[in-house]
Amino acid sequence: MIKRKHVPRRTFLRGMGAAVALPFLDAMTPAFAAGRIGAVNTPRRLAFVYVPNGIIMKDWTPAAEGSAFEFTRILKPLEPYRQDLLVLSGLTQNNGRALGDGPGDHARAAATFLTGIHPKKTSGADISLGVSVDQIAAQKVGGATRFASLELGCEDGRLVGNCDSGYSCAYSNSIAWRTATTPLPPEVNPRAVFERLFGDASETPEVRAKRLAYDKSILDFVMDDTQRLKGDLGRTDRRKLDEYLDAVREIERRIEQAEHDSTQFTPSIEKPAGVPVEFADHVRLMFDLMTLAFQADLTRISTFMICREGSTRTYREIGVPDAHHPLTHHRGNPEWIEKVTKINCFHLEQFAYFLNKLKSTPDGDATMLDRTMVVYGSGLSDGNQHTHNDLPALVAGTGNGAIRPGRHVRYSKETPMNNLYVALLDHMGVPPEKIGDSTGELQHLTDL
Repeated sequence: MIKRKHVPRRTFLRGMGAAVALPFLDAMTPAFAAGRIGAVNTPRRLAFVYVPNGIIMKDWTPAAEGSAFEFTRILKPLEPYRQDLLVLSGLTQNNGRALGDGPGDHARAAATFLTGIHPKKTSGADISLGVSVDQIAAQKVGGATRFASLELGCEDGRLVGNCDSGYSCAYSNSIAWRTATTPLPPEVNPRAVFERLFGDASETPEVRAKRLAYDKSILDFVMDDTQRLKGDLGRTDRRKLDEYLDAVREIERRIEQAEHDSTQFTPSIEKPAGVPVEFADHVRLMFDLMTLAFQADLTRISTFMICREGSTRTYREIGVPDAHHPLTHHRGNPEWIEKVTKINCFHLEQFAYFLNKLKSTPDGDATMLDRTMVVYGSGLSDGNQHTHNDLPALVAGTGNGAIRPGRHVRYSKETPMNNLYVALLDHMGVPPEKIGDSTGELQHLTDL
């Protein structure tokens, strides 16, 4: 006889000011349903990772098409995940071009990346763009999770004022737009993200202050609930739960260490509490939080701006003390091109870390990467010339088999990038009529 109790998928471990969601457990499968194909409706996740200022395309684009392509210098960090990747060439965001509006390509690059809409050129409050693809998905599937979507970043930026040739800073600093006039700025403080994911939404500031004053792990406050739940779980589920809670605690510990380090270090720019001193640590911590949010099914939609568009961040840790954006205006200078290439490679190394996290995180009878579709790319291809065609783009994961990866697909010139988004939304069960200048679903995501 099957004696284990059924645990609802939306179960939370609760305690004073804490609400910790659970990963997918065998006990969440109805009795006698386990092992039957299709018995459990495992959700798909959709994520977008944005890097600014374009890419050195000669070191990004594979020469060969199909499954026999060789990894270029910039893509090299992703080689262990060949069978999980679909590299796409030839896609264009036409509405990122000037179209009579003059300079401002960086603002338009970020603004159009997920909306496909040409932004209204203004530095005032009358901004106007369009709903981004992540929010189209969130509006349809977000009701099934605690958070409709999660917007992350690693570089803070204001939303008002002029950031690029008469374009509002809102365009450069946000890729997620809930409405045509409502950008969703990314959260850059890991502590704030952690508290949002695992703090109780009904918690008052007074209760939160009291909880933090105890100087305990958030898991200490849900210990009673944890022990009660374990009594109803089998051995495998107890192990899964322990591994998940260990991951939560490890992230919490890293945030605490970052907060401590921030008091011992005086950076050249202002940093919010909880942001690690080292940029790579910051990026990876955010990727870990995104993974946990997916694992606990707190959200199924997320965006991540590694840096804001037009970023002037320096990368001394890889031997590039120069500001990123000015370097991309290299005018053919080999030394500057090499420095930009190093930055591009560095970003892909961090993305490879994320793929490894997803691939090593179980999700039912598969991995989190199997259940997810992750788009990585930039709103510019050549940062020196500010080109919006032949954009760097790849999709990782299969979305529960919706995509057949392991290939490089080259599309005809001027193929709308938005056709990719129409296809991905369709795989999420959200068939939109049109996104930007889309002309239909992008072909060849599942076959040649």
